[in-house]
Amino acid sequence: MKKRQQTIKRVIWVEVKYGDDLLKTISTACLENNIKSGFITVIGALQKAKFGYYSQKEKRYRENSIKEPLEIISGLGNVSIKDGKPFVHLHISLADKKGNVFGGHLNEGCIVFAAECAIFELEGDKLKRKFDELTGLSLWDFSQ
Repeated sequence: MKKRQQTIKRVIWVEVKYGDDLLKTISTACLENNIKSGFITVIGALQKAKFGYYSQKEKRYRENSIKEPLEIISGLGNVSIKDGKPFVHLHISLADKKGNVFGGHLNEGCIVFAAECAIFELEGDKLKRKFDELTGLSLWDFSQ
């Protein structure tokens, strides 16, 4: 088993405004703060959501969309380098007014009602992504 080791450098509390696209806002915060490695947490509520499910058989994402208010039960993800740029990979769990839970890979199109987001910037060994033929995904490259 190969590993990378990092430590927390700083925490960036991201201002996420009403009407913002959640993924775009987090990605912009990473670019503006030069964050190349980190982990992300987010809670709050969305006006509508788009999230994906990866079909292992088809090796592609299928998008789900909900066009009603949802609570963000949990948003958890990371930042690494893909194609030379910071790449946000975040999964999100959402609940509707009846408590039904939905979730998956965060896509653009999640419009914020209110959200609180923290990016924990890491320093140390870098994590870069490369395409993996077996899964069809860009995964962390531990070969370097």
